[in-house]
Amino acid sequence: MPPLKSLSLRQNFSWTFAGNIIYAASQWGMLVVLAKLGSPEMVGQFTLGLAVTAPVIMFGNLQLRQIQITDVKQQYVFGDYLGLRLICLGLSLLTIAIITLVAGYRWEVCLVIFTIGLSKAIESISDVFHGLFQFNERMDRIAISLSIKGPLSLLMLAIGVYTTHTVLGGAIGLTATWAVVLLCYDLPRGLAILKAAPSAHSLEAAQTSNPRRQNLAYWLQPRFDLNTLRSLVTLSLPLGLVMMLISLNANVPRYFIERYLGERELGIFSALSYLMIAGGIVVSALGQSASPRLAKYYAAGNSKEYKSLLFKTLLIGVLLGGVSSLVAAIAGKQILTILYRPEYAQQVYLFVLLMVAAGIGYVASFMGYGMTAAQYFRVQMPLFTITTGISAAICFWLVPTQGSIGAAIALIVGSIAQALLSLGVIFHALNKIAKSSQATESTLD
Repeated sequence: MPPLKSLSLRQNFSWTFAGNIIYAASQWGMLVVLAKLGSPEMVGQFTLGLAVTAPVIMFGNLQLRQIQITDVKQQYVFGDYLGLRLICLGLSLLTIAIITLVAGYRWEVCLVIFTIGLSKAIESISDVFHGLFQFNERMDRIAISLSIKGPLSLLMLAIGVYTTHTVLGGAIGLTATWAVVLLCYDLPRGLAILKAAPSAHSLEAAQTSNPRRQNLAYWLQPRFDLNTLRSLVTLSLPLGLVMMLISLNANVPRYFIERYLGERELGIFSALSYLMIAGGIVVSALGQSASPRLAKYYAAGNSKEYKSLLFKTLLIGVLLGGVSSLVAAIAGKQILTILYRPEYAQQVYLFVLLMVAAGIGYVASFMGYGMTAAQYFRVQMPLFTITTGISAAICFWLVPTQGSIGAAIALIVGSIAQALLSLGVIFHALNKIAKSSQATESTLD
C-alpha cells in the first residue's frame, strides 16, 4: 500500500474549519431543538448532563490525542493509546454513575446524565482514531467524520425529543448515532492509515512478512503492556488533570446556577453561552491544524517560525473576540429572539458579557495549543488549578446575589487569569530554546 500523503496546512485548516462549523452548528442546533420543542428546563437538564459528564470524561481521556500528535519520535503505537483509552473510559463511566447517585438528582435526570456520559465515551474512542488522522496531517478525515456525525446527531435527537417528549429520548438517539459513526467511518479509515503506515501500529507490523497483517483484529487490537501503559500514564496524567480543570473552569458557573437558580435559569444561561462556540469553531480548527507544525518547529528549536505561527493564531483570537462582542452589543436581542424564544432575548447584557469572556478565552486557548506543542504538560496543572479556583471563588461570591451575571463575570476573570499565566509559560518555553541555541554555539566555538 502506498504511503499516506499529508495535506498542507491550508488544506488541513480548510477541512477542519468546514467540519467544525458543521459539527458545532449541529450541536448548537440541539439546544435550539430543545428550546423550540421543549422548555428552558429541558435545556437545563441536557446541559447539566454535559456539565456533569464533561470533566470526568476529559480527565479519563488524559488528552491522549495531544500526546499522539506531538509524538514525533513515535515512542508509542496506536494500540497503546487505544488500550489506555478503553481502561480509562470504563473507570469514567463508573465514576459518572456514582456521581449521579450520590448527588441526589431525580431518577429521570440521572438517566439523562449517564446516557450523555455513554455517548461521550463513544466519542472518546473516535477521538483516538482522530488523533491518528491528525498525526498524519489528514484533517479531511476528521472533518468528514464530524460532518456526518453532526447533522445525523441533530436529526436523531430531534426525533427522540419529538416522539418521547423527554430529554432522555433525544440522548438515546445521540448515543446511537455516535456509535454508528465510530463503527462505519472512523474505524475503517483508521485501519486504512495503519496499513499505509504500519510503523504507527508496531515495529512488528512494519515487517511485510508478518502473516497476521491481513487480520482486522490484529491492526485494531489494543495493547495492555503494563510498563508501556505506566509510562504513557505518567506522561499524560498531568494533561488529563488539566483537561478536567479546563472543563471544570467552563462548567463551574453552571453548577452554581443549577444549585442556586434552578434548571430553568441554567437552560437560559447555557443556550446563550453556547453561542460562544461560533468563534470557537475557528479557534479549534486553526489550533488543531497548527499543533503538529508548532510541535515540529519547537522540537527543531526553530523559535522564529514557532513565534510567527503562534502570533498569527493569537491575532485571529483577538479579532474573533472583538467582532463577537460587537455583534452581541448591536444585535443581541434580535439574534436571541430569532434563535430561541422571547424569554431568552431578555438577557442581552448577559449575552454581551459571555461574548467578552469568549473572546478572552479564544486567546487563552491558542496559548494552550502553544504550550502543548512545546510539550509543557505538567505546568498546565497548577495553571488551571489557579484559574478554576478563581472562577469558583467568584461564582461563590456573586451567583447567589447577582445570578447569571455573576457567573459570566467569573468566566471573564477566569479567562484573563488563564491567558496571563499561559503567556508566562510560553515566554519560558521560548527562553529555553534561546538558551539551548546559545549553549550549542558555545560548544561549537
